[in-house]
Amino acid sequence: MRTPKKKTKRGSKKPNRHDLYQIAVQSPDYDVPFFDRVYKKKNGKLPRVLREDFCGTAFLSAEWVRTRPGNRAIGVDLDRSVLDWGRANNIVPLGDDAKRVTLVHKDVRTVNKPRADVIAALNFSYFVFKDRSTLLGYFRNTRRSLARGGIFVMDIFGGWESQMEITDTTRHPGFTYVWEQKGVDPISNIGCFHIHFRLNKGQVVRKAFTYDWRVWSIPEVRDLLLEAGFDEIDVYWEGIDDETSEGDGVYRRAKKTENSPGWNALIVAS
Repeated sequence: MRTPKKKTKRGSKKPNRHDLYQIAVQSPDYDVPFFDRVYKKKNGKLPRVLREDFCGTAFLSAEWVRTRPGNRAIGVDLDRSVLDWGRANNIVPLGDDAKRVTLVHKDVRTVNKPRADVIAALNFSYFVFKDRSTLLGYFRNTRRSLARGGIFVMDIFGGWESQMEITDTTRHPGFTYVWEQKGVDPISNIGCFHIHFRLNKGQVVRKAFTYDWRVWSIPEVRDLLLEAGFDEIDVYWEGIDDETSEGDGVYRRAKKTENSPGWNALIVAS
């Protein structure tokens, strides 16, 4: 999972699983500049409308609206309770700017209006679609949902460690983030993944989040995007910090690279 280098400021309320997830996993202050950079290079101007698919708490949508006065965001998710939490904790605190965020309680495969300049499916959320026809249907709807010049951005992970039973921990102020992989079935490429949190006071939030995913590969995703009608598919590979040997959060376009135990990449389709 991608770990942010810096954190968006929040209040001092007691954290729950959504607070902890936003701190440990999400990095909208990196995502938004990436969207701007790639879209502007393609179109010569900045994007205005973001659709955040599988938006959960709409943390990215809130950051998008904070970035520029003219920005609008649409967050789409099937879990009403998480949308409600996001509205109360991320959208309402925007004040008057909250009116520029629309939260939609629907399946991402059924929403195609209004058209967006950027559609984002981050945190490997589309891995929930386990068969080729379902993922292709989602990609086709996404293409119909883009405005002229629009881009579709998703992340993906891999490397041989992604197929193994492994537990990885990351320290954050006040808690430890635990990513547990139960292993991937090599026939279906479907696996189970858990997120746990260990708070410094000794409390453990076990299985705060559990994912039943198919781990898609870059060639599979690229081929489906082409079949869905996208013309250009670029892969942006995350660099490695020489001191920590971990991902540095900087993504550069790549056509060929070396495999590694674990890697993160972004795929941009247009």
